[in-house]
Amino acid sequence: MNLFRLAGDMTHLLSILVLFLKIHTTKSCAGISLKTQELYVLVFLTRYMDLIVKYYSLYNTLTKLIFIGTSFATAWYMRYHKVVKQTYNKDQDTFRHYYLILVCFVLALLIPHDFTVIQVLWTFSIYLEAVAILPQLVLLQRSRNIDNLTGNYVFLLGTYRALYLLNWIYRFFTELHRVRWIPWISGLVQTALYADFFYYYIKSWKKDEELKLPA
Repeated sequence: MNLFRLAGDMTHLLSILVLFLKIHTTKSCAGISLKTQELYVLVFLTRYMDLIVKYYSLYNTLTKLIFIGTSFATAWYMRYHKVVKQTYNKDQDTFRHYYLILVCFVLALLIPHDFTVIQVLWTFSIYLEAVAILPQLVLLQRSRNIDNLTGNYVFLLGTYRALYLLNWIYRFFTELHRVRWIPWISGLVQTALYADFFYYYIKSWKKDEELKLPA
């Protein structure tokens, strides 16, 4: 495993911990899209189906189980916790995420990595992850109220995808120029979706820093 992939995995895990910190300490999920969290549950379940058929390493297995478990826990917390669920912005989290699931599944059937059940599900998870952040971005745009932890969560997710782009570039030059069009194009689409958020996140951060400076 190269450093870009390791850094990407750790950044992804950190983003989840930031989200848990927000929900656990504030007992609030305001500003967080339940629909995005439910899409991530589906992403991890379908991507890591290989857990039942093949063992790679302890690190690989533990990482996959952590992502599945934390995504389930976050979605459950937001939907069923008696305090947290009352803070969910249901009236603003109205993105029709079922269309994303349908389109990505059809694409996976038409353009899979390979024509096996495991590979079709893996391809579906790649396509779906590329657009899973859309409900969250739409919610942030509608609420126009990004607290630090929510902003950091989305920023870390975007950073994770950027690191994975570097990982693919590194692997291309070190693995006999092997082409991986599905994760490459999906990763570019996903990173592009974060571009507008990155601009306003950095702009907001600079503004906050300027306000901290003494007059």
